[in-house]
Formats: sequence, structure tokens, C-alpha cells
Amino acid sequence: MTHKLPEGRSRWRGGDRDRPSLGRRDPDTAPAAASPGAVAGARLVPMGGTRGAVAGGRSPALTRRPVAASVAELIDGASGRRPFRTSDAKSGSSFERVEIDGERFVLKVMHVDDDWLARSMGDVACRQVRVWAAGLLDALPAAIDHTVVGAAAGLGRNGWGAALLMHDVGDRLVPAGHDPVPLDQHAAFLDHLAELSARFWGWTDTVDLTPPSLRWAFFGDAMLDVERRRGWPDEVPRIADTGWRAFAERAPDDVNRVVTELRRAPWTISEAVATTPTTFLHGDWKMGNLGSHPDGRTILIDCAYPGEGPACHELGWYLAINRARLPESKEAAIERFRSSLERHGVATADWWERQLDICLLGTLVQFGWEKGLGDGDELAWWSERARAGARRL
Repeated sequence: MTHKLPEGRSRWRGGDRDRPSLGRRDPDTAPAAASPGAVAGARLVPMGGTRGAVAGGRSPALTRRPVAASVAELIDGASGRRPFRTSDAKSGSSFERVEIDGERFVLKVMHVDDDWLARSMGDVACRQVRVWAAGLLDALPAAIDHTVVGAAAGLGRNGWGAALLMHDVGDRLVPAGHDPVPLDQHAAFLDHLAELSARFWGWTDTVDLTPPSLRWAFFGDAMLDVERRRGWPDEVPRIADTGWRAFAERAPDDVNRVVTELRRAPWTISEAVATTPTTFLHGDWKMGNLGSHPDGRTILIDCAYPGEGPACHELGWYLAINRARLPESKEAAIERFRSSLERHGVATADWWERQLDICLLGTLVQFGWEKGLGDGDELAWWSERARAGARRL
């Protein structure tokens, strides 16, 4: 199927007016299913226990998206480019607000030279744009608004840079701060995460996104060494370096020992969890990337670490990064997510405990530095979960 673009509308972003699935901000417009088309480099494979995850029992077809060759092409007709930053934007990428045809957008420009997170993950191809180009964002559940309407690639040194154009939904994102979010909003976030997981249950990455073994190398020694040699241009890696020293001093000896070993060999986690089901991961399910439309849809931005992996990875990340914002206990959130998976048709009896234990251990391998700088009860909770995970290896 082809889509006629409105007269004068750039083909790099014009399809969003014909297909409301592309993150339209109108709260009364529910996203439509992705249009049929060639899959080209990505596939969705339904597995047992995914009743209702895919309409009609079939994998949604993916239609590749065009990508502009420059920012100028991507934002053709834009007026009033205004740079801005938010407290949650810590990667080093640049952001601008632009207006096109009377609509407000956010332009995000990325390059590995400027983005320490991209450097840490070896992302010289900008996986966020690969997700867009493969049509994966179009296949997200209707309950999730990814906001992206266009992309550009081949920018900057070696052509490693890229840009995304997104609807400006800043007024609907979770406000910065440390207060718990409302329980109903938290419940929706976990339910929609479960729905996303069910939608892609059994998905295999053929798009060359984030490698599973690299996912647990976050804040590893190699990454921190690179940032140290660069003179700590960004604050978060420097804090992480301090945090790992605190973790070594405060964590129980057995937990420190296993986390240290796994930080040196993170592929051990991916190999252990590979015996459990996989799905498509957004990779950064934190409050700074989440929001809500008045109709209940979840806004999910900044798909910076997409790829194949276990659903409980997203859960562990959510529990660790959002600890202060949770309106209920971590145990209650875990059960809520599992119940949502079951409700969306994913049977959990055969794999849940193993995947959960390994993934929560993996979360501490990623964020032990942050827990080392936090309070004792939080460190103790994660230490107990790490022990449970270590017994699964």
C-alpha cells in the first residue's frame, strides 16, 4: 500500500498525516495498525502463549520508512529553531524545538562524538534511526505513542550522526522530580510495557540493533576508561565511577564478588537468560521517557537502546531507575507486570522466575554504582535479588 502525501509535505515525514499510528498528538486519534508491506530486514515471530498479542494471530507486516540525508531535508519548511535542554537529557545529544506548518516538533541530533551513551554502546549507526527505518515503531501497540515522524542519517564525522523529528509532547511527559507518580499512571506504564512485550513475543533481531551481550555492559570498566581518558566531559560517567567504588565498600562481599565478575564478563548474563523467551526491548523505560495522553495512551520516547532481549530486563530497569517515583513496592510492581503479561496472552509459568532472577541480577550489574550511592535498604533489596540471580547462572 502507498500513501499520498499532502501537497508540499516532505516525504521524510509526510506519512504521519495519513497514518495516525505515527505519534499524532491529537488525544482523540487512536493509532492505527501498521500498513501491510515488505518486511525488509526485520521479522516478528509469534510464539506460544501470545493470544491476542497480534491481530488475527499473524505477525504485523513491517513497512520500511524513508530516511532523509540531511537535517535540512528533514525539517524543510521549519521556522524558529530554538535549542533547549531538560534535566532528564543527560546523553550529550542536542535538542531543538521547531515549528512546521503550525505544528510543534522536537528535533534531536545525535553523534557518537557528542553522546557518551552512544559511545558506551558502540552505536556508530544510530540504532534509533534503524528502528524507525525498519518500520518497527509502526508495529507498536496502539496504546503507545512513540512520537517520531521522521529521521535523517549520514550526518557529521564519518556519517555516524543522525536526527529524529518528533511531535513535541513535553507538556505530557512525567514532570522531573522525585515524587511518586499516580498509581493509575504507574499501572498503565507497566500494563503497556507488558502489551508491547506481548506484541513482539519471540521477536528475533535481524536489524542489527543492540547486541544482547552488550546490554549488560552498561557502566562497565571499559566504558568508564574511555570517558576518563576524555577527561570526564559528562557528569554521569564520573558519578558512576565514584559509585562503583562505593558499591565495592558497601555491598556484601558475596554480592560484590559476583557483580564484579559479571561486569568483566557480561555475556554470562545474556547466555543464561537466552534459555527464556525474548521480545523487542525499547531499552530505557524510565520516567524521563514516559508520559500520558488524556485518553490513556502512554507516551514512550528516546528508543536509544533497542534490540532483542527478555521482558524482565525492562522491568528491572524500570524498578531501578524509577525507584523514588514508584507509588507501590517493587514486589507489587513485579506482580503487576506479570499479571499484565498474562492478561495480554503471555503464559509465564515455565520461564518467569528464572528470567526475573537473572534480569534483576543483571540490573545490579548495570546500576550497582547507583545503589552504592543510595540508602542501605535499597542496596540490601538488590543484593538479595542478586543472590537469587546468581543461583541461576
